[in-house]
Amino acid sequence: MEAKADKRAAVARRLLPLLAVALALAGFFALGLQRYFTLEALRENRDALRAWVDARPALAMGVFVLAYAGAVAISFPGASILTVFGGFLFGLWPGTPLVVIAATLGASAIFVAAKTALADFLRRRARGFLKTMEEGFRENELSYLLFLRLAPIFPFWAVNIGAGLLGVRLRNFMIGTFFGIIPGSFVYASIGNAAASAFDAGEDVSLQGVLAKPEVLLAFLGLALLALIPVAAKRMRRRPRKNRS
Repeated sequence: MEAKADKRAAVARRLLPLLAVALALAGFFALGLQRYFTLEALRENRDALRAWVDARPALAMGVFVLAYAGAVAISFPGASILTVFGGFLFGLWPGTPLVVIAATLGASAIFVAAKTALADFLRRRARGFLKTMEEGFRENELSYLLFLRLAPIFPFWAVNIGAGLLGVRLRNFMIGTFFGIIPGSFVYASIGNAAASAFDAGEDVSLQGVLAKPEVLLAFLGLALLALIPVAAKRMRRRPRKNRS
C-alpha cells in the first residue's frame, strides 16, 4: 500500500507543472484577458502604451518580456500578436531581440513542464503529430527543430509540448527555438513597427496580408530547406551502408 501511495504521489508531483499551466490558461480566458491581445486593442490604446514606454523604457521592456514569456508558457495561441506589440512599442531594435528572448524563455518553460510530466509515458505511445515529430527528431534534433520553427507545420505551442514529450534535449530545444524564430519575429515586429503610421492614416493592419506576400513565403521556405540539409545529408550517408549490406 505504501509503495502504491508513493507512486501516486510521484505521478501527481510530475503532473503538477502541466496542471498549473492548464489552470493558468483557463484563468486567462475566464478573465477575458484575450481581448487585450488584438490589433484593435493596440489601436485603441496606442497613445497610452507609447507614453508609458517613453516614460519608463526599462520597466516597459521588463514587463513586456515577462508578459510574453508567460503567454507562451501557458500556451496562449495568439502570442504572435504580442510580437506585433513588441515592434510597435520598441521598434525593430530592441523589439525583435526582446521578442526572441521572451518567446524562448516561455517556450522552454512549457517544454520542461511537458518533459517532466509525461515524456516517458507518451513517448512510448506517440501517435498523430507526435509520431511525425518523433521521426523527424530521431534524424537530427536541432535541424528538425529549426525546420519546425521556420516552416510552421505545427503551431508554436504544439512544438513546445511535443518536443518535451518526445525527450528532446533542452540545449537543442533552446538553440533551435532561439535561432529558428528570429526571421518570423522580425517579420511580425516589422508589422508592428509600421502599424503606428497605418493607424494614424486610418488604414487596416493585417498579419495575413504581410505573411501571404510571395517574397516572405519564399524566404521562409528557403530557410526551412537549409535547416533540413543536415537531415538529408545524414540519410544519404546511410544509403551506401545499406547497399553494401
